[in-house]
Amino acid sequence: MDIQYLLWLQDFRNSINDALTPFMEWVSMFATTYLILFAVFYYWNKDKRDGLYTLVAYYFCMVFTPLIKLTACIYRPWIRDSRILPAGDAIRTATGYSFPSGHTTTAGPLAGGMAVNTWKNRRTRIVSVIFVLFILLTAFSRNYLGVHTPQDVCVALLISVLSLFLAGRLFAYLDEHPEKENMLLLCGLIFCCLALVYITLKPYPMTLNEEGKLIVDPQKMMNDGYGDLGKMIGFIIARFVEKTWVKFKPLKQGWKSVLLCLIGLIPMVLLKKYFSPVMTATFGSHWGKLFFSIIYAFYYIALYPVVLKLFDRE
Repeated sequence: MDIQYLLWLQDFRNSINDALTPFMEWVSMFATTYLILFAVFYYWNKDKRDGLYTLVAYYFCMVFTPLIKLTACIYRPWIRDSRILPAGDAIRTATGYSFPSGHTTTAGPLAGGMAVNTWKNRRTRIVSVIFVLFILLTAFSRNYLGVHTPQDVCVALLISVLSLFLAGRLFAYLDEHPEKENMLLLCGLIFCCLALVYITLKPYPMTLNEEGKLIVDPQKMMNDGYGDLGKMIGFIIARFVEKTWVKFKPLKQGWKSVLLCLIGLIPMVLLKKYFSPVMTATFGSHWGKLFFSIIYAFYYIALYPVVLKLFDRE
């Protein structure tokens, strides 16, 4: 049933000469590259707590997704059925195992968290609707491009909803017990370290093709897992630093504060485009992705807020 659905979408793509493929590729790219900028801007400029809520839900997904992916080890649709031919450049950008969809578990908490935040104000509820529609569009784009089955994206959507719910419960608990945050951060750090040990040492499928080569190299499949877990590790370190020493407050001073926050987003784009490959080349695919994710999260959670705090004093 799932393969037949992908074949039907593939026939539709071919019938319109891949006219929608560039747009669907853009949706997928935007979800994993630029969507986080909305949450970070909200964290810096609008509401620190609500911005953190969105980001924490995202980090939950970044922990759940690789653990499920690297436990289930479900092959991509084109490996399971040779009739599936992914569209455009999707086969190159679709890294890791198939289940669940990593693009969807990125769009789900980031756009979902922003939908929750913007729904609180009646004037911005249309923005909330747009965020929800973008989540659904991202999920559909993964099917349309032929890189994920419906099960992959449906489970990813469920993980996203669960992460948003857990983040909400966590923040409600910390509102009543703020003294527990450091202990929770420590527990999270220990869990992430154990998760790294787990995905490194656990056995993986070693299926060979007719030429005697691995159909899927587990070492390559682990790359995203190291990067995703690094995001949570980076957040934990940065959050402790920020809450202990930085203690910034979101800027609400008109166009100057907006401009300063927009300027702060530029290094995020440049880091991801230029610094990430350098880290991978220097430390290898696993540790390079892990270290980059830690640095990346530390920049927007703790480092740039130092600049915002200095500006706020002026």
